Amino acid sequence: MNRFELSAESLGFTEADLGMDTWRAALAELIGVLLFVFIGAGSVVVATQVFPLPAGQSLDASRLVAIALAHGLAIATMVAATARISGGHINPAVTFSMIVTGRMKLAVGIIYIAAQLIGAVIGAALLALVLAGNVEGDLGAHSLGNALSSKGAGVIVEAILTFVLVFTVFATAVDRRGLGNAAPIAIGFAILIDHFIGVPLTGASMNPARSFGPALVANAWSDHWVYWVGPLLGAAMAGLLYHFVFLVPAEKQEA
Repeated sequence: MNRFELSAESLGFTEADLGMDTWRAALAELIGVLLFVFIGAGSVVVATQVFPLPAGQSLDASRLVAIALAHGLAIATMVAATARISGGHINPAVTFSMIVTGRMKLAVGIIYIAAQLIGAVIGAALLALVLAGNVEGDLGAHSLGNALSSKGAGVIVEAILTFVLVFTVFATAVDRRGLGNAAPIAIGFAILIDHFIGVPLTGASMNPARSFGPALVANAWSDHWVYWVGPLLGAAMAGLLYHFVFLVPAEKQEA
């Protein structure tokens, strides 16, 4: 019995862990992801459907910059808005990195991820609701580009891009020596620079919720597994590396 209670406590299945604060945080995550998907996916639709590309052209520099800026600025804004309520994850990959490093209990993490996915679906559904059918397209759903050598290469790209993002999260927001209130700016820049290389290759997801919402609403599931495996792998690697190599030694020195 005691062993069960210890297990329940360590996994987060206690009344304290599942109290109103957790549900408020989950609601903040839902709202944050909803708005991020609406703006991010919406920027893709506007850049590629509302203003159609010339025949035979898949993307140009100006549209790439517009998409990158929309995602970078949106995530910086949403992280800043929710940081003091939920920690400003706005991404199942970020939540996963917190779980694997022991900075978030499993049950709480599951609630966060569920809220993020629900928010992504609502955001994509609202985008579909306001768009005319002739410009809706696939609602900015992610798919692999022709420049990749294989689907495995897509996993590698998404893992590296997400590594950049989560490493930045740990360095600027989790680490007490980081940027503090300015951390959302650095996180937004991480998303921004990742988009410059990632959009032509994989669409630059780094966020399973950002991929899942439009995929579900538009029924666009092409290579969808890549946008779970790559980000979760990259997030775990970045989180574990920063935790054990940089955070733990620093915490021991402070102690």
